[in-house]
Amino acid sequence: MKKITILLIISLLFILSCSGKSTKSTDEQISEALELIRDSLEVELEHIVQSISVYIQTSDDVYFATTTLHERDEITPDTYFRFASNSKNFTSTAVLNMYEDGWLDIYDTITDTIPGTDIPYVPTAASWDIPYKNEITIEQLLQHSAGVYDVDNDPVPGCGGVSYVEYTFSLDPSHQFTAEELVNQVTINDLYYFPPGTDHHYSNTGYTILSEIIARVYSAQAKNDKTYADYLYDYVTGPNSAVPVDVHFPWEATDVSLPDPHLCGYLYFGSEVFVYDESNMSAHVAEGNGYSNYEEMNTYIRTLMKGQNVLEPETVTLMQTDTSPGNPGYGLGCTHTTNLGYGHNGCIRGYFSIMVYDPDHDVSIIASLPTVDMSSEQNFYTSFMTMYDAAWKAREILGYPGKP
Repeated sequence: MKKITILLIISLLFILSCSGKSTKSTDEQISEALELIRDSLEVELEHIVQSISVYIQTSDDVYFATTTLHERDEITPDTYFRFASNSKNFTSTAVLNMYEDGWLDIYDTITDTIPGTDIPYVPTAASWDIPYKNEITIEQLLQHSAGVYDVDNDPVPGCGGVSYVEYTFSLDPSHQFTAEELVNQVTINDLYYFPPGTDHHYSNTGYTILSEIIARVYSAQAKNDKTYADYLYDYVTGPNSAVPVDVHFPWEATDVSLPDPHLCGYLYFGSEVFVYDESNMSAHVAEGNGYSNYEEMNTYIRTLMKGQNVLEPETVTLMQTDTSPGNPGYGLGCTHTTNLGYGHNGCIRGYFSIMVYDPDHDVSIIASLPTVDMSSEQNFYTSFMTMYDAAWKAREILGYPGKP
C-alpha cells in the first residue's frame, strides 16, 4: 500500500512539474531566449546592453518579448524609438506611390522634367551639379546604384577625416541641415563612387536627393510648397492614407524629442558611452529620420508587403525584386534577408532596428537593440547581427525557420 502511495505522489509531482513548464507563455519563452542573447552580447562587448525587444505577428497571433537591464524601464509594444534607415522603405513607398499615380517615372533621370510640367526633378542650381547628374535615375537612387557619395557616413575633404554631417554636428549640434547643403558637398568636392548603374554603394545622400524629388513633385501637383514629410503624412501614414499609422519624420533641427514612453539610444566608443534621448534629425530626412513604436511599424510593414496598403501588389513585387547591381539583396528601398523576409534595417546614434515581413510563412517582425558599439568594426558587426539573432530565435521558438 505504501509503495502505491509513494508512486502516486511521484507521479503527481512529475505531472505538476511538467504542467509548470507547459503553462509558460510563448512571450516568456522568447523573453528568456532574448535574455540569454543579451547576456552573451554583454560578455563579448564587455559592457552593458540595455535591452533587446521583438514584436512578432503570425497568421494566428501576436507576440511581444523583451529583456531589459532595469525592470523599471518597462518596454511595451507602444514604446517609441528612432528607426533610422527603415525610413528608406517609407521613402521608396512614397516614390512608388507617385509612380503609380503618374506623378513621376522612376526610370527618368533626375534632370528630366516632372510629368506634365517644365520643372526638373532636382534644382538646376550649381550646388546640385553632382558628378554624373545627367545619367542618374530615380530607380538607381532607390537601389543605391547611382554612385552618389554619402556625406553622412564617409569622410569629406576639409572635415577633419570625418563625414560632413559628423563634422558639422561637432561645431553645432543644433544646426539646421538642408538637402541643398548636403548635396553641395558632393558637388564642390567632385565626389562619387562609380558611374551610375554599374555597382552598389549604400548612400544616405542619395536618399537626401529623393527627399527633394518627393517635395518638388508634390509641390508641382499641389501647386503649393510641400515637403517630404507632408507627402508621407498625406499619402502614406496620416489619417487619410490607406492604412494610417503613428509614424513621424521630423525635419526641423528643433524637433528633437520622442513621445513617452520611449527608448534612449546608447552609443559606445571604447569606455565612453553617450546616451541619446533628444536628437536633431534634420540631416537625415528620407534616409533615417523616422520614429514610431513596435506595433505601428508592424502594421505598416505587414500590410505594405502583403499588398494591403498604399501600393498595388505588383508595385510591391517591383520594390522587392528590382534589385541593385552588385547587391541582389537590395531592391527599391527594400532589403531581403533569408528566413526573415522583406523590409529594411536601421542604425542611428544608439539605435539598431529591423522591420521585416516573410510572405512564405506570413510572419512579420519588428526588433530593436538600443545599444550601438562603435569601438571597432567587429563590435559594431557583432551588436548589429545580435539583433538579427534575436529575430531568428523568436521565429524558431514559434516553429518557423530560424537562423540560416
